[in-house]
Amino acid sequence: MHMTATELFLLAMLIIFTVPYLVWHLLGRRSFAPLVVVQIVGGILLGPGVMGNAFPTYYQTIFTPEVITLLNGLAWWAVMLFVFVAGLELDARETWARRGETATVAGFAFVFPMLFGVAAAALVLRTDGWIGAQGSYWQALFGIGMACVVTALPILMLFLEQLGILRQDLGQRVLRYASFDDVAIWAVLALILVDWDRILRQIAFLVLFSLAAWTMRWLIPRLQQSDRWYVGLAWLAAVGLSGDWAGLHFMVGAFLAGAVLDQSWFGEERADRFRDTVLMAVMPVFFLSTGLRTSWDMGGIAVFGVAGLLLVASVAGKIAGVQLAGRLLGWPPGEATVIGWLLQTKALIMIIFANVMLDAQVISSATFTALLLMAVASTMLTMPMAIPRVARLVAGRDNAGSAGGRGAK
Repeated sequence: MHMTATELFLLAMLIIFTVPYLVWHLLGRRSFAPLVVVQIVGGILLGPGVMGNAFPTYYQTIFTPEVITLLNGLAWWAVMLFVFVAGLELDARETWARRGETATVAGFAFVFPMLFGVAAAALVLRTDGWIGAQGSYWQALFGIGMACVVTALPILMLFLEQLGILRQDLGQRVLRYASFDDVAIWAVLALILVDWDRILRQIAFLVLFSLAAWTMRWLIPRLQQSDRWYVGLAWLAAVGLSGDWAGLHFMVGAFLAGAVLDQSWFGEERADRFRDTVLMAVMPVFFLSTGLRTSWDMGGIAVFGVAGLLLVASVAGKIAGVQLAGRLLGWPPGEATVIGWLLQTKALIMIIFANVMLDAQVISSATFTALLLMAVASTMLTMPMAIPRVARLVAGRDNAGSAGGRGAK
């Protein structure tokens, strides 16, 4: 039976919204496997790498190039909207006021996992099969190291909201640290790829964006409330477009578009409703679509060993860096560990990062598969490790506050 493109698209949407949701309920362990993780893994399993190989007719019939193009367009706009709201959540004034602390923590959270990742990559690259056909040793070495740095902002924001700390000081700090590092990784990727044209475009983007941001901060408060969201969305599209042109990725542009604006201009309650609607109605398409277009090759049992090694390097490097920063800044016990675990969310952003290196043939398909497995495992670890630690940290602060209150009396 021949199906039209519209029918195939709606069939794909039916699969996207039903299969992961049913599996998630059957698992019955929401903290261990949040719906977003099930959606990400579901996209990978339903894509060409697994189901496409096992049942090629199924994949070629439903997920045609036309359907994939439609899903990609919807997914791109969905994640831009979600990350834009994440940027609105970030208090720009507080970020500037605490720029020294933010730079310190973000710097340590960047350098340490990169160094740990480079060390792990040096061991891996001693054997053949991990460097791409067009890649050099140093490009693969630092590319794999940088993959250990990535934190996925869309997933991080979702986890912070689920933990109830998105608008608390802890959540705001984590969001600041992650956003600084995620802007940096795309700039460093241009250096790894030796793309000087991209580097010049990024410099031009940052200069022009700074001027445009001042203009928008002057304009939006002077608009009527009903016009602010519409103008804000046009601003989002413009910055996403220019950010992607500069090689910083459209998601970085989307986050920056929101970060330079004040949430109070749009209304906190309305922003919450908007974010919840985007998360429920269109974000599942983004969570699955990257996996649906991801081709990967298992490459033998060694891939699992490399994935495990990179996972250890990523987790240990991030936690070690944040721990050292916490000691320098005098944080209370337990706080650095919580932040280190929350910054482990890699998921689809790291898959996109690795895809860029794979397309440039800097890494091999086996390396890409190892990075993909590491990204999924790292994201799955985040909530189980963060939930009890956040609870203990909050309880400790409440107890300290109660004791202080009793002492005051």
